[in-house]
Amino acid sequence: MRLWHKDLIPVLPKQQLLGQWRECCAIARNIAVKGTPNHILVNKIMDYPTGHFWKYGYLIFCEMERRGYKCNFSNFEKWINKPYALITPEYNNLFKGWHDERYLMQCFLNLQEKYDCKGITQTEYTKILLRVTAAGS
Repeated sequence: MRLWHKDLIPVLPKQQLLGQWRECCAIARNIAVKGTPNHILVNKIMDYPTGHFWKYGYLIFCEMERRGYKCNFSNFEKWINKPYALITPEYNNLFKGWHDERYLMQCFLNLQEKYDCKGITQTEYTKILLRVTAAGS
């Protein structure tokens, strides 16, 4: 499990974006049922108010809609504690201290490995590279 860096959402390859939606729904369900996502790469979610995760899921949902993919936000939202989710941070403060430049580089290297192993196309990788370069400026 991984929550891709928020700045990569617009350029995530299709499989990673669709997978991210499934992961958001699974994480939300795990938190609702078990009280924790119970995975080392996403346990940090619990360090932030619920609104951070709700907004992140909403960003994934909006990107999927922008690309014309069909999904239902209620699949995610039904597991979120709504009163607390309504207090959402500004984009620049979303997962502040976690979704920083270091984490962006970690996510980039993960995607770079997928490219090296022919898991994503040159076109997809170029979009990612441009986005990471712009974010680092």
